[in-house]
Amino acid sequence: MIERQFVMRKLREFQIQEHIGKIFSKTGYSHIEIKRTPLGENVIVYTTRPGIVVGKKGENIKKLTALLKNKYRLDNPQLEIGEIANPMLDVNYVADRIAASLERFSQKRFKSIGYRVLQDIMDAGAIGAEIVLSGLIPSSRAKSWRFSAGYLKKSGDINQSLIHKKNIGFTNKRGTIGIRVSIMTPDIKLIDKTLTVKDEFLRPAIEEVAHEEIKPEKTVKVSQAEGIPVIEEVKVTDKTEEVKVTDKTEEIKSTNKTEKVAKKTVKKSAEKKEK
Repeated sequence: MIERQFVMRKLREFQIQEHIGKIFSKTGYSHIEIKRTPLGENVIVYTTRPGIVVGKKGENIKKLTALLKNKYRLDNPQLEIGEIANPMLDVNYVADRIAASLERFSQKRFKSIGYRVLQDIMDAGAIGAEIVLSGLIPSSRAKSWRFSAGYLKKSGDINQSLIHKKNIGFTNKRGTIGIRVSIMTPDIKLIDKTLTVKDEFLRPAIEEVAHEEIKPEKTVKVSQAEGIPVIEEVKVTDKTEEVKVTDKTEEIKSTNKTEKVAKKTVKKSAEKKEK
């Protein structure tokens, strides 16, 4: 039963969020926050234009209070206006601004709107941002246009839980246009940027490499016998040997065992000559 109460409470908060968002759409509205107190629910409305939310002589506040009491059954709701510290880092405000600009200046100027809003987001201090517009823009066939800048994570826990995302859609005469905004705010700490390695862990490895002994190469030269290919030069490295034969059509690369086999062939050829 307790789990069901939590689910119903969150569902009611979501419905209030959507309802107030529709009422104050395209007016700088961002989101709401509901805090429960002993005297009742305290509803904070975050917006960049508080005058429109309050209304003339507080008319909108009275209407919202009555709506929350009657429709959503909140006990003694108290409405407040919250201030957004940096509006261009708030995805709700940015998506609402793009929708208002497209409706005001028509869809033909969607590129200038997308690039201008993207530049304002980056100037506000964002690490990265992405804006995707989809729908009948600007032709009669549906397309998707993407505007991106900076560094934006596309996978992992940071993308799923830390990056701010918002999807909205608004309908005009030509159809519905989808707006998707993703912002990577400067307060997000990346793991690959925060890791540091102390010098005390690096010094032993550096000293070991500096004092490592280098083994010199060994070179062996053997004279040529008549009519028999004989080893001319042997270069010995740490693990392998390179064997070159006077017969120019043959070249052999092998391990240390090839040196012994080559010496045996030289001895056999010398014994045949003595006989």
